[in-house]
Amino acid sequence: MRHDWAWIEPLLETPLGRWLVQLPEQVEVVWRERSHGDMGRWQQAIAELPELKLSGCELDRAAVTAGRPEDCDTASRAQIEQLLQQLHPWRKGPFEICGLPIDTEWRSDWKWDRLKDQIEPLAGRLVLDVGCGNGYHCWRMAGAGARQVIGIDPTQLFVMQFEAMRHFLGHSYPVEVLPLGIEDLPANLQGFDTVFSMGVLYHRRSPFEHLSELKGALRKDGQLVLETLVIEGGAGEVLVPEGRYAKMCNVWFIPSPATLESWLRRVGFRQIRTLDVSPTTTEEQRATGWMRFESLADYLDPADSTRTVEGLPAPRRAVILALA
Repeated sequence: MRHDWAWIEPLLETPLGRWLVQLPEQVEVVWRERSHGDMGRWQQAIAELPELKLSGCELDRAAVTAGRPEDCDTASRAQIEQLLQQLHPWRKGPFEICGLPIDTEWRSDWKWDRLKDQIEPLAGRLVLDVGCGNGYHCWRMAGAGARQVIGIDPTQLFVMQFEAMRHFLGHSYPVEVLPLGIEDLPANLQGFDTVFSMGVLYHRRSPFEHLSELKGALRKDGQLVLETLVIEGGAGEVLVPEGRYAKMCNVWFIPSPATLESWLRRVGFRQIRTLDVSPTTTEEQRATGWMRFESLADYLDPADSTRTVEGLPAPRRAVILALA
């Protein structure tokens, strides 16, 4: 897969430079040696997307939007839908293309609304989004004025969904999504003004290692925006599922907010505060025509929505802010 690396040049004199000089080769190795078996099919779908003259884009509304309904005829809109459905499942969003709604599994705009007015303003900042999925929040960060947003996610389907959206949104916005994990960044890069980790921590076998990696990516006084599953409880309380959690097999640690704050202090973060704690509802996460697999309603006890099918506390998510 070919990349335009021109965006790197203005950043080589920043603290990110020592990573960015090796980044093209890192990404090339992924595509050359670890490319997904469906990559050809996904690339073909993107290549067949129609070229449209769009009247504008909007990154600061719930649905990241490219064009207006009048920019596209009915046949072209149907073609776009058919091609984008080949990139199923669509997890994060919503998006809209020329009046075509992409109703994703998650109402990711709800998460954004919980934090956007509480974090340090993103205008002019270098931003890293760890586990960014298809880049929905990256576009919102660019809409908030970030100087450069770099999203990383090793799931190649999500990277291709980003490329599909960029086909319509264009290359003028400072957003890149790369098929990497945080372990691919140099240790103690200390180059980003803001680092987001949303929906990642509970998938890590070592939460302290992940928190340390996040801190290492931040410059001094840079801000971490951490969103993760939590349980109700006090300091020291943490759920370690013995088997699956909400049918997920890769959930390792779900702390209480107080416990999570103590973990952040332990690795050296400062000015830590829990911004929000909200139960995840079946209005926020659900199956749709763009994500036709099981979703939250299938993960909950049908007789008691406060418990998962395994009998564990139903998902609650916290947003925590901290400074490096």
